[in-house]
Amino acid sequence: MSDSPVNLSASGPPETILGPEPDEARTALEAALAEPDERRRQAVSAVVSRFPRFLDGWAHLGSLARDDVEAYASYRVGYHRGLDRLRQSGWRGSGFVRWRHPTNQGFLRAVQGLARQAEAIGELDEAQRCQQFLSQLDPGLGRTEPPT
Repeated sequence: MSDSPVNLSASGPPETILGPEPDEARTALEAALAEPDERRRQAVSAVVSRFPRFLDGWAHLGSLARDDVEAYASYRVGYHRGLDRLRQSGWRGSGFVRWRHPTNQGFLRAVQGLARQAEAIGELDEAQRCQQFLSQLDPGLGRTEPPT
């Protein structure tokens, strides 16, 4: 243990809020999610192919996957695209990214889904890292699970 003091800012860790997704992407996702069950996954996939940086699109695609590996892949893409967007928004690897901001929810859904699917395919260390990351991004997420 170090004898050096820890210097904490009076305002706490910084908070990052992602910018809004394009209106066209959000409208297209709403329409895709309204499709009948048998066409919904394909419709959401079409939205993601038009808007490959649309984090909520990737998260929803993961929830509609046909199997655990497909879900894992979709959530993982959303996670990595989200890290890119966070960095572009000034995030430097630490600080809050809270659920209460709707524009952060697509990324947080992707991380949540990645944690769940990593566990499902036996990647327990990755599942644990994702859960820890979620609790660091928004400590409230560790107590209650956000909707998928």
